[in-house]
Amino acid sequence: MRGIPSLITDIRKKVFTEVAKMAYAGGDYSRAEDLPYVIVPGDQPLHRESVFLERAIAGERVRLAMGLPIRPVQTRTLMTEGMDAAAVAEQYYEPPLINIISYACHICPTNQYRVTESCQNCLAASCQKVCPKDAVSFVNGKSHIDPDKCIKCGKCAKACSYNAIIHLERPCQAACGMDAIGADDHGRAVIDQEKCVACGQCLVSCPFGAIVDKGQIFQVIQSILKGDKVIAIVAPAFIGQFGKHSTPGKFIAAMKQLGFARVVEVAVGADMCTIEEAKDFLEKVPGEQKYMATSCCPAWHSMIYQLYPSEAKNISMTLTPMVFTARLMKKEYPGCKVVFVGPCAAKKLEAIREDIRSDVDFVMTFEELQGMFEAKEIDFETIEPMYDLDEGTAAGRGFAVAGGVAKAVENLIHETHPEREIHTARAEGLRDCRKLMALAKAGKYDGYLLEGMACPGGCVAGAGTLLPVDLAAKVVSRYQTETDRTSPTDSAYRNVGKSLED
Repeated sequence: MRGIPSLITDIRKKVFTEVAKMAYAGGDYSRAEDLPYVIVPGDQPLHRESVFLERAIAGERVRLAMGLPIRPVQTRTLMTEGMDAAAVAEQYYEPPLINIISYACHICPTNQYRVTESCQNCLAASCQKVCPKDAVSFVNGKSHIDPDKCIKCGKCAKACSYNAIIHLERPCQAACGMDAIGADDHGRAVIDQEKCVACGQCLVSCPFGAIVDKGQIFQVIQSILKGDKVIAIVAPAFIGQFGKHSTPGKFIAAMKQLGFARVVEVAVGADMCTIEEAKDFLEKVPGEQKYMATSCCPAWHSMIYQLYPSEAKNISMTLTPMVFTARLMKKEYPGCKVVFVGPCAAKKLEAIREDIRSDVDFVMTFEELQGMFEAKEIDFETIEPMYDLDEGTAAGRGFAVAGGVAKAVENLIHETHPEREIHTARAEGLRDCRKLMALAKAGKYDGYLLEGMACPGGCVAGAGTLLPVDLAAKVVSRYQTETDRTSPTDSAYRNVGKSLED
């Protein structure tokens, strides 16, 4: 659904924009009670059975955008409940990060095979013949599947010459590579938070916009207005996300108008990460550990710890690009506040870890940042550009696309140790990541460097992105060619990484 304008993306943009406007207006959060009426104007519903339901959902979206929990349905609670604690310049997320607004859930069918109007009542009746449970029969001239007998094997769908039998899955459930989504007693989707790794793929897969992550837009703006030196560190996938006119120079100018003191590309941290992971691999594989898994994707990292705890020792101990860049800024500008701006919901979860909180003060997605641009009425077509981002290398910028991390490490090892042979394997999407780890545990990838990305396509497919994945990957590829610095060894910070890890 990313990159496809829809009512869901419109509503999300309105929510982020209105929360940003409220913050820039001085932070009077009492105005929040009015926001559902701004987001859902008029007296007629746009997409649900009631305008009151639409406003109730909008109200919960506003709360979540401010990092607040969903209110219980069964008790009367003001929309501003708890907002005084959140309307400050220092506020971390409280789990759970990914939430389902229960009354926004469509109660989608789960794992069902259904016969459509395309059924031709054909003589072959192949769907009946292949069914191992005699669940398919002709009723009123059409095939009919008895749900009580059906075992969901899918043989009938494969046998139909007219593709008249379809497989229905709950989209959020199908997208969840951790099998963390189930159903409550009413059939509404629920998240098992013990299994969830906050990849956000359910969020972007729900066609009814019932799944929402928490945000920190309000808190970031409060920090800016308070007078903090707020530095934005921006993930490589940012390029092109804000439209064809959003060149790096114009992006920096826009960020300055929002109040950010400085903008730094996280490709700088990616270069440090490449150097340190290459060192790790050369020193530890295969002597100290059988293989090495990359450390960059927090959802991949969490998945390994949760499902393959015995293999967690094989994850590189190198800091992620986000943390490398944040620590660099904290070292250069003591007392500053660091905002990671990226494509990823899971980075929000990574940032609240006790060992990370002192480095990364806030995390925002590109989608949330777009709300700030809208609030300030920034037009990328007319804004005058400033200087370009030029500190990251092509290798570091390539981290945004699946395969980019492993390729950067592999290329660096070839560059510095041409005699050393290195094998890599990678997976995109948590289901395939699980398969990769199962094979690694079985010894199939001894001596390898393994890269896992929770989002199919890599970071450019993160839950907080705005572009279609294929287009985003092409834009990143072009952005890689726009720098003369190709290798991490060309980085001005090539010797800094180790000191930041200590």
